[in-house]
Amino acid sequence: MQSCNSLVLGYNLDMWKGYGAKIPVTVDISPSTNSHAVLCGMSGAGKTYLEQVYIAKLAQAHPNGEFYFADYKGEDAFHYLRQCPRYYSFKQTVNALDIVYGKLNARLSGEDETRHSITLIWDEYMANILALMGEDKKIATATMSKVSECLLLGRSMNIRLLSSLQRPDAIAFPVGSRLNYGVVVILGAAVRSIYEMLMPDHIEQVKGRQFGRGEGVALLQGTDLHFIKIPTVREPERMKTLCLQALSQSM
Repeated sequence: MQSCNSLVLGYNLDMWKGYGAKIPVTVDISPSTNSHAVLCGMSGAGKTYLEQVYIAKLAQAHPNGEFYFADYKGEDAFHYLRQCPRYYSFKQTVNALDIVYGKLNARLSGEDETRHSITLIWDEYMANILALMGEDKKIATATMSKVSECLLLGRSMNIRLLSSLQRPDAIAFPVGSRLNYGVVVILGAAVRSIYEMLMPDHIEQVKGRQFGRGEGVALLQGTDLHFIKIPTVREPERMKTLCLQALSQSM
């Protein structure tokens, strides 16, 4: 059973394939550790599924946590979340960021002395930022600045960002903010440029590896590399219920 400060991300891929052994790969999600996460994977890689697993496990670990979901494209897989009070889609996604950013500043200023976990999940972050840049560069720049502040200052205030995207681009991660993600997961068949962007010091370790759906590589705290397998949840309805509760819980 996972503790409130530890989350099972998946299982060791080589042990799973070679021996059928379930050796867990765990992530430290305590406030003292950088648990900002970026999930990357092309369509069909299993990224959307992992998001739901991640939210459900975070909700189990932090039952009193506060969760916000920014779903830019209105992904069908998340349709069951659309009526939740802390679900924001399309043009409303920046509203979710503004709320979390406001809570960060309230904690930094001492106005808010609470330290329960606050998590913002942002699906298709890259596509959202590119769209904002096409509409209003000032708003896009302000949005990226707020994201950077949350990444830089959120950890000590127990505020976490989970960004999900297909392919990263430096334009959406100003002043190296991508380096402030303590948990980096790349699923499926990824092109070299994705590894160069998110884990440049570990390209040789990944070279030649082939990954299928729900398989990939995880880099924890910039140094700890794992090849992982995301297993199928035995109780998918339970997973969805946990996600619903997380985004509906009154604070």
